[in-house]
Amino acid sequence: MIVRNRKFLVEGEVTGELLDGVVKEHMAAAGRYKRLKDYYLGKTDILRRARAPGLPNNRVSHAFARYIVTVTAGYLVGQGIGYRADEAGREALERVMEAYRKGDISAVDIENARNAAIYGRGIEYIVPGDDRERPAAYALSPESAFVVYEDDVRHRPLFGVYLTRETDAAGQQGALRALVAGERDISEFAQEKDGFMLIRRYPHFFSGVPMVEYWNDENEKGDFEWVMSLMDAYDALQSDRLNDKDQFADKLLVLTGCTLETDEEGRPPWLQLRMDKALCLPDGEAKASYLSSEMDEKGNEILRKSLSDDIHKLSLVPDLSDVSFAGNVSGVAMKYKLLGLEQLTGMKQRWFTEGLKARLRLFADYMALRGGDRLDVSSVSPVFTRALPENLSETADVVRAAREAGAMSTRTMVEMLHSGEDWDEGMIEREAREAKLEKEGRQEG
Repeated sequence: MIVRNRKFLVEGEVTGELLDGVVKEHMAAAGRYKRLKDYYLGKTDILRRARAPGLPNNRVSHAFARYIVTVTAGYLVGQGIGYRADEAGREALERVMEAYRKGDISAVDIENARNAAIYGRGIEYIVPGDDRERPAAYALSPESAFVVYEDDVRHRPLFGVYLTRETDAAGQQGALRALVAGERDISEFAQEKDGFMLIRRYPHFFSGVPMVEYWNDENEKGDFEWVMSLMDAYDALQSDRLNDKDQFADKLLVLTGCTLETDEEGRPPWLQLRMDKALCLPDGEAKASYLSSEMDEKGNEILRKSLSDDIHKLSLVPDLSDVSFAGNVSGVAMKYKLLGLEQLTGMKQRWFTEGLKARLRLFADYMALRGGDRLDVSSVSPVFTRALPENLSETADVVRAAREAGAMSTRTMVEMLHSGEDWDEGMIEREAREAKLEKEGRQEG
């Protein structure tokens, strides 16, 4: 997290000197960001390994990082995020939800969750939409965007920065350009020899900094960053196993008590062996044998499995291809096996919710300026649905028991039964009303 004192702002605006300082601090982490992205793309350190000339050099990279990110991000937001408000705020919330649907906000959520799982944080930039009646949100890479916070206990955002480079017609990149989103205005800067120079400034019409950061955890660490050394060890082990195989297949022939000469056809000894697949020894004292070492495949396999298990255990992401998952059909057993992932996702969800509420506040305030009721964001709760296989018979039994005991409303029953079908609030409400009307009709009849 980059922090600065508010006193460095001049009349509430960012100066070129302040911008230069925070950009340098951000660039200091560029190496870490690049390495995390490389690992996600499968470009691990093993691909840069060099060995002595003549030795086999298999370099096998395993996509553990991509697997971990896909599982954690999908488990968090793969089913989409819903929002629930009290009776007084439902109409205002529905207007914001309509803007979310038109802007395909669920795709932005997935991108933010993916970036947070890779880099430890995701960045979102909110701008007025094309029709100016609603805002639009865009996910930015943490490699090129960041938020600066006030250096007090509340850590309120001071401004956000989005970095790009000038590009000519041939595609050659030049100097940096910076878009700075402050509390009132958007400022555009160009990098000169003496630092960043202001080009222009214009209002953004939002009630705060329109750049939101989604933290992955309190350390701003990616989900696979904790096990990268184990991933390197796994890549090295598997690559060396292939190297051993190559060396075993290309083993040396040792001759004792004789030498081989070029034959009458002019073929050197190595070509004779390759073509004839036979070797004539001059007498019984001469011997031929291959020089090779024994490969401990059993020990290598035990080590491979141990490394794989450690990667899954310490990243808190289970191996979903494990055959033991197929036999655990009950919901309790499945939740027990996913307990680590659930704990991890619960912490990620708390941090992600902070970003969701910041975005919701910006959307609601902007749309209130265009007319309509102002949404009380404090009364709205994001609803996360886990991407889990559903045991419908267990769910139906719970709903039936709760209904018979009078401990569950029709709306809640509908929500539980259709939780895995991507139903929104409107669909749930309509189904609950229809179920209630049908029940009342049966009772009258």
